Amino acid sequence: MTTHSTLSVEEQFERELEVFRTEAETVAQFFYAFLAIHASAGAKKPVFRLLNTAPLFWNTILGGLQTAAFVALGRVFDQGSTHNLGKLLRLASDNPQVFSKAAFARRRQGLSKTPPDWLENHLKHVYVPKPADFRRLRGYASKHRKIYIEKYRPLRHQIFAHRGLSEATDVSALFERTNIREMQRMLIFLMSLYNALWQLFMNGHRPVLRPHRFSVNRMRDRAARNAQGGSVHERLVYEAERFLGAASGGLPSRRPTP
Repeated sequence: MTTHSTLSVEEQFERELEVFRTEAETVAQFFYAFLAIHASAGAKKPVFRLLNTAPLFWNTILGGLQTAAFVALGRVFDQGSTHNLGKLLRLASDNPQVFSKAAFARRRQGLSKTPPDWLENHLKHVYVPKPADFRRLRGYASKHRKIYIEKYRPLRHQIFAHRGLSEATDVSALFERTNIREMQRMLIFLMSLYNALWQLFMNGHRPVLRPHRFSVNRMRDRAARNAQGGSVHERLVYEAERFLGAASGGLPSRRPTP
C-alpha cells in the first residue's frame, strides 16, 4: 500500500486537494440540509405538519446535521487536524514547481508516449502562479479561520465535539455570537477555493475565487422551477425541497431533470 511518505510532492498536493474537496463539501451538505429543512418547514404549512407527525425523529435529524457540520468544519480549519486548509495552502505555496508548465505538460500527457495534439497550444495559455497569488489565497483563508476561531470553534469544542458547557445560558451566549449568513459565506469560500486550486492544477487557470449561490431561499425558488445548480449544496437544497414537498403533498413528485 502506498504511504504518504512515498508520494511525490505533486501527488501529495493532489491527494490533499481531494481530501479538502470532500471535507468542504461535507460541511456544506450537512449545514445546507439543516437550513433547507428549516426553511421548507417555515415556508410551507404542509411540510411543517409533516415534520410534526414525527417531531422527535426530525429534531434528531436536525441535531445530527448541525453536529456533523460543526465537527467537519473543525477538521478543515483546526491546524492540528491531519488534513486541513493550512496544510494544503502551505503545500501549494512551498512547492511552486507543481504548477510549472513542465509539470502541467507531464500531468496531461500521463502515461502516453506522445503528448496530445492540443497540449502545445494549450501550454501557451497556462498560468504559472506567483507568490502573490498564494499570499492572496492565504489572506482570505486567514480571515475566515479567524472568524471560525473566534465564533465557531468554541461551539464545536464545547458543545458539539465535547460537552464542555451544560448551562443553557452559556450555550445560548455562544450561539448568539454566530451568524447564519456569515457561516454560509465561510462554506462558499471553501468550495470556491477548492475550485480555484483545482482549475490551477488541472487546467492551468489563474486561481480566481468565483462566486457561488449561498441563499437557501433563492435555491428553493430554483427548485420550484425544477432547476438545480451544479454545486453540492445547491443539489442538496433542491433534493430536500422536492422531497419534502412531495412527501407533504404540497408538491407533485417528479424525477429531477438530468
